[in-house]
Amino acid sequence: MDSLVSLGVFVALCFAAASSGAIFKPDEWYRGLAKPSWQPPDWLFAPVWTVLFLMIAVSGWLVWRAAGWDAAPALAVYGLNLVLNAAWSGIFFGMRRPDLAFYELLALWASTAAVMLMFGEYSANAAWLLAPYLAWVSFAGVLNYAIMQRNPRAA
Repeated sequence: MDSLVSLGVFVALCFAAASSGAIFKPDEWYRGLAKPSWQPPDWLFAPVWTVLFLMIAVSGWLVWRAAGWDAAPALAVYGLNLVLNAAWSGIFFGMRRPDLAFYELLALWASTAAVMLMFGEYSANAAWLLAPYLAWVSFAGVLNYAIMQRNPRAA
């Protein structure tokens, strides 16, 4: 039962971070921005992020199960990563600052890569579960940059 409770904690933490996407949503300002033709449809983002956040939660849980508090430094970077993830929506949609959101996203990318490396010391599966997340954050960074470039007055 302890294992299920700890999994529930990781899921709750991840979906708390995800809640910023529900608070700061695309609006008329966003719809009015010039976007690249290769941007996925808006409806795709929620299911992709749902799957990614579940994978992020399981990844953290696997490390917790493998090492507990011995993995505290890795779990601290994981926590920072969740904070950075949560902050992006507020910066991009809430503050309407694609430029700042892009730079914040660079920090998110770096922290995701760091978490993968640190988690790999405890569980290869935990590290690999984050590979799609890193790929999506990479794609999101390119997309954010493209939007920033097409809308220099948006900031």
